[in-house]
Amino acid sequence: MTVLDTRTLNRATLARQLLLDRADLPVRDAVAHLCGLQAQEPQEPFVGLWSRLRAFDAAALSDLLTGRRLVRTILMRRTVHLLTAEDALAWRARHDAMLRQRMLGTYRRELDGVDLDELAAAGRAVLADGEPRSMGDLGRAVAGRWPAAGARVLGEMLVAALIPMAQLPPRGLWRTKAGVRNAPLSSWLGREPDPPAQNGSDPVGEALVRRYLAAYGPAASADLRAWCGLAGLPAAVAAVRPELVSFRDERGRELLDLPDAPRPDPDTPAPVRFLPAFDNAILGYHDRGRIIDDAHRGLSVAGARVVLVDGRVGATWTVEDGTVMVTPLGRLSGGDRDAVGEQGRALAAFLSDGDSHRVRIGDG
Repeated sequence: MTVLDTRTLNRATLARQLLLDRADLPVRDAVAHLCGLQAQEPQEPFVGLWSRLRAFDAAALSDLLTGRRLVRTILMRRTVHLLTAEDALAWRARHDAMLRQRMLGTYRRELDGVDLDELAAAGRAVLADGEPRSMGDLGRAVAGRWPAAGARVLGEMLVAALIPMAQLPPRGLWRTKAGVRNAPLSSWLGREPDPPAQNGSDPVGEALVRRYLAAYGPAASADLRAWCGLAGLPAAVAAVRPELVSFRDERGRELLDLPDAPRPDPDTPAPVRFLPAFDNAILGYHDRGRIIDDAHRGLSVAGARVVLVDGRVGATWTVEDGTVMVTPLGRLSGGDRDAVGEQGRALAAFLSDGDSHRVRIGDG
């Protein structure tokens, strides 16, 4: 079985994630290809798409949110993702059990004695008036029935697990600060989420395997599980395995992939790319060694914005008074500093509508 070294996996990931060459794709198609973007920080997807699309227009993303073609919702790993409306409706039921289990893993003691089906019904009754609500408002509205659980826990259980919800604009719009207002996914998108399969098959799980490999492969089953949070996908992997090709990584793990997906030459040049906080190009794997050194792995879960240099995390970045501030994680060559500076100036211009082209690079 062919062994794929770390650099080969890196270039494959960059190609799948639209980070090797900026793509000429409409925003919605890019979000669909990427299987959504992690989006608990509302402005971060704009940078993620700017780094991936050749002619990204921030207003186009805002228009897709207000036009209900993209939606912000809690799904993979119980985190907020920006998804196409179609994927949110198709995938939600397959994630229901995981969302409940993760919530109970955190709040089992507080929710002891609470019938979750009754809680869901009570939440839906409150929402039946069509008014969007914050998590706290919804929890307080039902807390009288379960006072021991507490309004905060009840509201989080309803919004994060029991009722498929959309986070409504203006939250998530370009350069807009707004609190979270939740409405049922069905009312916002005009229909109920697709029901789970009834015949023991798992078409959604199989689709997730194919879609994940198209955007993240080659990858191990553990990587797939780390991306979506679903433990129950071995049967789906087995069902699609005849369609796939197999490799091994340098640790000996089996990696699965779509046969015709891009696997570029490992010597393919990788341009500098600025990534937002919690970008799935890093978080979408159990073994993140293809893109970030173990010594810096903590950055990926701490919300640090990172810079890819030669395809790997080589710096972090922030913005201060319109200046993109870059902090290298090691010594950058002169050529790399120039490339980081060029992309940093372009990012500063994007974030400021051309008012600033300032970038400052610290010492490694």
